[in-house]
Amino acid sequence: MGLFDMFKGDNDSPEKEEQIENVKLAIVYYSSTGTNYELAKWAEEAAKENGADVKLVRAPEIAPMEAIEQNPAWKAHYEATKDEVTEAEVSDLEWADAILFSTPTRFGNVPAQMKQYFDMAGGLWAEGKLVNKVVSAMSSAQNPHGGQEQTLKSLYTTMMHWGAIIATPGYSDPATFAAGGNPYGTSVTVSGEGQMQEDVEEAVKHQTRRTIAVGSWVKNGNK
Repeated sequence: MGLFDMFKGDNDSPEKEEQIENVKLAIVYYSSTGTNYELAKWAEEAAKENGADVKLVRAPEIAPMEAIEQNPAWKAHYEATKDEVTEAEVSDLEWADAILFSTPTRFGNVPAQMKQYFDMAGGLWAEGKLVNKVVSAMSSAQNPHGGQEQTLKSLYTTMMHWGAIIATPGYSDPATFAAGGNPYGTSVTVSGEGQMQEDVEEAVKHQTRRTIAVGSWVKNGNK
């Protein structure tokens, strides 16, 4: 019996198939200049193609406008998405069966915007409502050794406190190697001009599909 077969159970019968419910996936991202927004949009596309119920939401911006306006790319992205993408609320975490995060790197950790969002989930954590959420994450940085892996590991530390089930892509698909080989989650290097240096679209979509698959095993295997 293979690893994946362990999760199949008796779901091959028609009666079981009728009971399988779609996974509710929350894609929660923060993006200052647009990279992680693009990663999140690719994830949303893959999730919808795979039949998940999807919410694409952005972590609330907490930087002062004075800071945002000093960076033309930041200001342009903020203006373009502030009314287009719904701000993430803590209730989105409770709603979701699985959560896919996408976040830039700030000194080997998540930015303050994402950290504040996590901190706001203290009530759900205290009530045990984040236990067994299936989670995965993606990141970006300006250079290959700028903290891409460490940012994901830092994020996953919070997930361990939640009691969440971390579903990394590992090396479960050739797309991971083609995207740079980060087993913790898809990550991308971004030039000073805002251009992605690796082709990560298929890696993002594979990671999304894997997150949904693990989410389905947990959701439908726990009935």
